[in-house]
Order: sequence, then structure tokens, then C-alpha cells
Amino acid sequence: MKSRLTVLLTLAALSATLFSAAAIAQQPPDTATNERGLAPILHYIASGWDTLTRSMTSCDSLVDSKIKAAPVLYLPANFPTPAAVQKLQTDCGVQIEHLPAVIHEPGTVDTRAFHPHGLLYLENKYVVPGGRFNEMYGWDSYFIIRGLVRDGRVDLARGMVDNFFFEIEHYGSVLNANRTYYFSRAQPPFLSSMVMSVSEADHQAGHDDPAWLAKAYTYLTRDYEMWTREPHLAGNTGLSRYYDFGHGPPAEALQDESGFYRKVTSYFILHPEHAAGMLVEKLSDAKASDSKSPILGASYSVQVCDQPTTMARPECEPARSVSLSEDYYKGDRAMRESGFDISFRFGPYSGATHHYAPVCLNSLLYKTERDLEQLSQRLGRKSDAELWKKRAERRQQTMQKYFWNEKAGLFFDYDFQRSQQSTFRYATTFYPLWSGLATQEQAKALAKNLPILERPGGLAMSTEESEGQWDYPYAWAPLQLIAVEGLRRYSLAADADRLSYEFLSTVAENFRRDGTIREKYNAVTRSYEVKVGAGYQANVIGFGWTNGVFLELLHNLPKSDLERLGKEQNTPSAAK
Repeated sequence: MKSRLTVLLTLAALSATLFSAAAIAQQPPDTATNERGLAPILHYIASGWDTLTRSMTSCDSLVDSKIKAAPVLYLPANFPTPAAVQKLQTDCGVQIEHLPAVIHEPGTVDTRAFHPHGLLYLENKYVVPGGRFNEMYGWDSYFIIRGLVRDGRVDLARGMVDNFFFEIEHYGSVLNANRTYYFSRAQPPFLSSMVMSVSEADHQAGHDDPAWLAKAYTYLTRDYEMWTREPHLAGNTGLSRYYDFGHGPPAEALQDESGFYRKVTSYFILHPEHAAGMLVEKLSDAKASDSKSPILGASYSVQVCDQPTTMARPECEPARSVSLSEDYYKGDRAMRESGFDISFRFGPYSGATHHYAPVCLNSLLYKTERDLEQLSQRLGRKSDAELWKKRAERRQQTMQKYFWNEKAGLFFDYDFQRSQQSTFRYATTFYPLWSGLATQEQAKALAKNLPILERPGGLAMSTEESEGQWDYPYAWAPLQLIAVEGLRRYSLAADADRLSYEFLSTVAENFRRDGTIREKYNAVTRSYEVKVGAGYQANVIGFGWTNGVFLELLHNLPKSDLERLGKEQNTPSAAK
């Protein structure tokens, strides 16, 4: 018998006109109310996959609101121009270019050499997040793929995974997204999890494909190796860090995040206790300061005066030219590779991201090692399986050493430059549960500490309100799924169910108000109204990963909660 969610999804794909009272009356009593109540949002998600799908055969794939420039499509060097691309050139007036050289590894392309920037070719269709994000993103795609698989769109999901293999083969690594200005960085390594999700769907359908898994194994190994060699190593810890190969402010941020770097500079001027290594100064007489860091971005004039109590002229310090340092921009770029832009997790504006071994990244690498162990066994590579097992065990031990804080009952990032654990409480503390490296006692401690981050609308990112969108009070779909599935993995179902319902009902309630699903939500007010003061300020409509997470959380919701959620959907909104 089909599950309740399968029935819901099937009905959601139909036109809303089919949801007549007679049709619902024919459904079993325990599902009728839920189908009637949840049908609109499920229909929105099911139809949204096509709305958000892009390919090299459609003009809308080339639009980039982050960079105002004529559309350009870049193909790999020595790659024949497909007929569909030639047609795209004719139909859309797009300029077609080939990359100047073959790319074998990340860090070999200077993104500043592209004038203008453009879209990078991919062979298969892909789902974009929505709004300003009109390309295939590294970690967004995992949560999108989870939704596609749950919605029966396995072929589209597999095509996206194959696109990442194409990126590794022709662009050197899994990129932040397929734009030329993203050549300098990746995003959190969810690729093995994407492969396992598609493979499991194939297995359940009786369509196991050993040849595809063997290909996947090769590319997963290459992706893993990028994260486990310099410059992605976190000092001598044996762990990894986020790192961007570029220099100075990233092109997309300069054009799309108006005033951001001015605000950061002002912060460090007013908070000198946090400014060490973050600013470069030059005196008005052009004598350079002691800093050896070159000036890469915009400079700002600063003059400090003391107003005396007499009527005499104020005493002023010499005017200074102040700019953000090269090290700050390295941290800013690394923060963007982490996906958590912007937060204060790695110091103010995360300007020290590259100085930390992060809980999230190393949990994902641990899971990659476990996934590769499993794939090795399925492919009959016993010696490889043993190697991956040892690597995972070694990483697990190292992470326990550096990240776990017994007294706090939380996992914290580790500042390897200062040789000290962070004290910043962040939602990524649940990654070790999701990846399975935590102990049962640690899982119980984390569940006990849920009130630190749990709010009426779900799990808030942090306890610090920084004006960054990845801090308090905002709730993001990916972290809800990570936390919920981590709790379920350790048989903490009651906490998982409660957290699921809080977020699902927030999304559903706001959908009922205006018929959209958003990038992020306010966990305190249970609304999509946000006041972001750092970085881009929109709350994008779409939205790929929220759609996917909604389906996954809904699938595992207990029957009683599913019924309650359906009834709430039927209640007229009292919101103004």
C-alpha cells in the first residue's frame, strides 16, 4: 500500500481543480483532511521542480542578477560545441567562448582574467535554488536531490550528480556554482551523499547500476583528495578547513552586496579589539603602516579628533587610509565556500574562517569516508574498503579530540592558529549526529541542549544576533534536516518529531499567507520577514532546498502530526 506521503505527492502533481469534495470524500478517512489541507503546498513543490529547472537549451539559464553583463557561455577548452549550444547562441544572442586552458585541479584559474564573467556549460538539466541563484550550487543540490528523489524525479537527480562529475573532470573540482567567478572555491562536500541518495533510489526500483557506481567512486575519490591536501588542511590537526584560492573581494559580492565591505571596515575601526590582522592602514603622507598586507579592496579615509572643552580647535590625528587586509578577504572567501555567508561564527563577519577546522566540513568528510567504504565493498574492492574504514576511524578520533566539549555538551569548531576551541554555539553542532560519528551519550547531551537553539519556528542558527542571515534568529531548511535526521539516527524520535513539526508548520503557515516558499525563516516570529544587515538582504522565493527538506521532513512525520498539520492548513489565516 502506498504511504500517506506518496498519495499526497501524487495528488499534488495534479491540477488544483481536481481536488473536489467528491474526490476527497473517496479517500480513506485518515488522509482526506490532510490531502485537502496540504495539497496546495505539495502542488507548488511538485510543479516547482520544472519551474526551477535549467539547461543549455533555454535562454533563462544564462540570466545572472548578481553580475550585470551581457550573457556569455563558457565551454571547457578543446570541448566540441554541442548543437544545442549553437542553437542557444542563435536563439538567445549569447556569446559562446571556450576556456583558455584545460583545468585539472582547483586554484589554477585566476577568476580576475574573465571579462565578462559567464555561465559554465553543463551537460544535463539541473535545478537551481531560485531568485538571484540561477545556477547549480554545490551544497544546495544535495537537499534539492533529496526532494527530487522523494518526488520520484530520480532521472533529474542523477543528471545533476553527473553534472558534478563533469565539473570535476573539466573544471577541476565541484564548484560553488557553475559561474566563472566561482572557479576559486568549492562548497561543503555533499557529493558522496548525493550519490548514495540516487543509488538507494535506483536500488529500491530494482535498477542497480554498478558501472555508474564505479564512475562515481572515481570522482568521489578525486573530490575527497582536494579537501585532504594543502591548502585545505587545518594546520597540523589532521583535519580540514575551508579555503578559497582567490584574492581580494569576490566579484559577485562587489556588485551584489552593496555597502557590505564598507560596513565591515567600519566595524573593525570601531572594535579594534577584533581588528588584528583585518585592516591595512596608510598615513596621509603616503608612508605605509607596519602591516605587510597589500591593499586589495576599496580604501576609506579615517580621521579621529578629540573635542576639547575650550573653544580651541580640536586636536586631530593625521588622516589615515584604511582597507581590509588580504587575510580578511581570504577568510571572507572561505566563509563563502562554507556556505554560511554571512555569520559571526568564525569571528566578526567570519573573517577568520580559514583559521578554523570546522565541525561541519570534517563531519562531511567523515561521512564521505564511510560512504566510500560502503561503495568499495559493493564494488568488491576489499582493500580499499579497509583503507576508508581506517581513515574514518582516525578522523572520528581526531574530531572527538578537538571538537567535543564535555562540559558544554556541544561540538565546537577549532581555531588551529590559536590552538583553542571556539565558544560560538552554532547549529552545525548536530552534524556529528547526522554523519554518525557521535557517541550515544553525546547525542543525548545535544538533545538536552536543544533549548539553546530551538525556537517556535525551528532550529535557529546561533545564539548571537549579528545582522548576518546565518545567525540568530534565522532558521534554514538544511540545518533542520541535518538536526532531525541526526536525532532520529540516535533514536531520539520525540525531539526529532517536535523539531520537524515546528519548521514544517512555519513553512506551511507562511505559504498559506502568500503562496510562496522562501530561502529562510525567522525562527522566533515564525515568519519569512527578515532584516539582514550584512550581505545580500533578499529572502529569495523558490526555493530549492526548502522544497526538498519539506518533503523529507513530511515523509517521516508521525501520523498524528501529519493530521494536525493538514488541519492547520485548512484553517483560514488570521495574519494581516
